[in-house]
Amino acid sequence: MLSLRDTSHRSSFGSTRREWLRAGGLSALGLSLPELFRARAAGSEGGGKRAKNCIVLFLMGGPPQHSTWDPKPDAPAEVRGEFGPIDTNVPGVRICSLFPLVSRHADKLCFLRAVSTGDNAHSSSGYYMLTGVPHSPMNAENVNPGPPNDWPTIGAVVRRLRGDSGGLPSAVRLPMHIFNTDNSVWPGQDAGFLGRASDPWLFRCEPAAPAFRIPEFNLTADVPINRLGDRRGLLHRLDRSLAATTHSLSWDGYDPLRDRAFDLLGSAKARAAFDLGRESPAMRDRYGRTHFGQSCLLARRLIEAGVGLVHVNWFRGPDEPSDAPCWDSHANESQRLKTVLAPTADRAIAVLLEDLTQLGLLDETLVVCASEFGRTPRLNGRGGRDHWGHVFSVALAGGGIKGGQVYGSSDKHGGQPSEGRVTPQDLTATVLHCLGYEPHTEIRDTLGRPLAVSKGEVIRAII
Repeated sequence: MLSLRDTSHRSSFGSTRREWLRAGGLSALGLSLPELFRARAAGSEGGGKRAKNCIVLFLMGGPPQHSTWDPKPDAPAEVRGEFGPIDTNVPGVRICSLFPLVSRHADKLCFLRAVSTGDNAHSSSGYYMLTGVPHSPMNAENVNPGPPNDWPTIGAVVRRLRGDSGGLPSAVRLPMHIFNTDNSVWPGQDAGFLGRASDPWLFRCEPAAPAFRIPEFNLTADVPINRLGDRRGLLHRLDRSLAATTHSLSWDGYDPLRDRAFDLLGSAKARAAFDLGRESPAMRDRYGRTHFGQSCLLARRLIEAGVGLVHVNWFRGPDEPSDAPCWDSHANESQRLKTVLAPTADRAIAVLLEDLTQLGLLDETLVVCASEFGRTPRLNGRGGRDHWGHVFSVALAGGGIKGGQVYGSSDKHGGQPSEGRVTPQDLTATVLHCLGYEPHTEIRDTLGRPLAVSKGEVIRAII
């Protein structure tokens, strides 16, 4: 088995304005878009870029390392679980037998088997993985965004560094934000101290729905595309009137943001990027008619359209069981894995890698398959596994990553790192490096204070 180990690194507008804009018809158009366009163009000399794009597949809930990328066939039954390993197309590299399709693409993948947050709470460990900065305090569940835990998510960093172009934001999230059973929203999903202008654009959608549509593109029946120009003129006149009657508003500062909202709604290219109907039924079937599968297909389309980073969350729909939502399998893990979770993920991930390869996009697109943590080494009394941030696995492909390898290892029970421990800040530093930004690259918060984009070390052995 190829095993590489290196232990040396371890603005807000007043309510009056919003009311006038609603009166002028903005909300009737579905135009919450200006809030999504408050971006400040800022660049960084990345130099030597290996990847132009990035797709993050976030399997929220915490997949078991034993039944995904780090099987333990020699461990006792209560540790190894029901499923054994399978050979891949790379001699010596084995993954769980639940992933036969992914096993054919191991030559494209690098498996990190010693990732560690040391945090066993969804919210705080998730914040650490999404930002590369540990939550304060650790092991804190049902926490919400806000200081001191306001480091920007990696998509926000990319958006701040690159700026937007071509009518679309440079970072997008879909099909839903991440939240706990009590509906508390995880911190680490937005731009934090960078300000809302750098938020990755969130599309709330259900891409597997028969009549799938993006809400932001929905116009009322009385406002077809060819009437947008008239409505734009009306809002220009309204804004001038507002600027003339109050000193608190700046028409010159707001107008371009609203114009970009109209540009997006009127852009055939942007609308086409989100139109899964342009894909053949056979292609949609290949990805799987699930929300995760169709989200992966949508991510590929957005990358083709010029979006720099697309973050796909495992969809938490209303049909998810409350005691084991998404990958949070505290009970009946084997049944959930073999009937719902693994087949969906196996198909979507494998087809995405194959599709990107055939389109000539994998070399310039970094794919990251991650989660907030893993699962306990031993099955509990309900046939499930509980939260475990001490060691788990992440898979990387494309975009400058050397495929066909394993980096790091866990102990014989998959409970602790043995060699090549990787922290979230190291993972973040490596992703940004692949996108052309070294960890010392500076971003500035809303007060203008300079901060390095990452405090981690690039994992040089895998690039």
